[in-house]
Amino acid sequence: MNRISEAISDLHKMDMEAGKNGWLQGIHPLPKLFITILFILLTVSFGKYELSGLLKMGVYLIVAFVFGDISIKQLLKRMKLILGLVCLVGIWNPFFDREIVFILGKLTVTGGMISMVTLMVKGVYAVSASYLLMVTTPMEDLCYSLRRIGVPKTFVTILMLVYRYIIVLLKETERMTDAYMLRAPKQKGLHYKVWGTMIGQLLLRSMDRAQTVYDSMTLRGYNGEFHLRCKKAAGHGDYLYVVGWSAALLIVRIW
Repeated sequence: MNRISEAISDLHKMDMEAGKNGWLQGIHPLPKLFITILFILLTVSFGKYELSGLLKMGVYLIVAFVFGDISIKQLLKRMKLILGLVCLVGIWNPFFDREIVFILGKLTVTGGMISMVTLMVKGVYAVSASYLLMVTTPMEDLCYSLRRIGVPKTFVTILMLVYRYIIVLLKETERMTDAYMLRAPKQKGLHYKVWGTMIGQLLLRSMDRAQTVYDSMTLRGYNGEFHLRCKKAAGHGDYLYVVGWSAALLIVRIW
């Protein structure tokens, strides 16, 4: 299986995980979105040297991953590129901040080292919380929640259409790649001379497919906005989820 097929398979698996019957999947999407945003805001509010307090915020992720039956291995596999880029954010801090904070045996720990690890942890926490929301909430429910909190309809519509038709784009890319490899069976990968042609062809095909999709939408009464509805109403457990986690996260942040 090539990388494009793996990406398509991962997207299908994420949809299946979001729609399965589980404790975290059963929570109303609006409370989950609120807690995710609150968690990220509180996480990034820590100072660059407040590593000990920041690590305690990981309790939310541990509990959510365990009770939501979410695989950490899949998180690392699917988000390895993003996590890698996030970890590179503060890699230069030790070279600029050389002030000694404490000495641990033969290891001299500087402020730059602590701030580097703090930035990395913040990025990992933010990516993990976003991933947790995605694999426990169907995209339609997530878009519904975004509209409820006031996100512009244009942004929500673009987000939903991109997510819904990204598989179509990947399959079109896979078809073009397979056609090329059949004409060059002994070649490994795409030759750099055809990169421009392949991208141009993919752009033209995407524009044709997008126009077809838009025509189909307008024929079905599309007027600029999807009227999204959540399949379930919020219950007492959802309110308890919001109040409980909000209080817990605020307590950890203050302490």
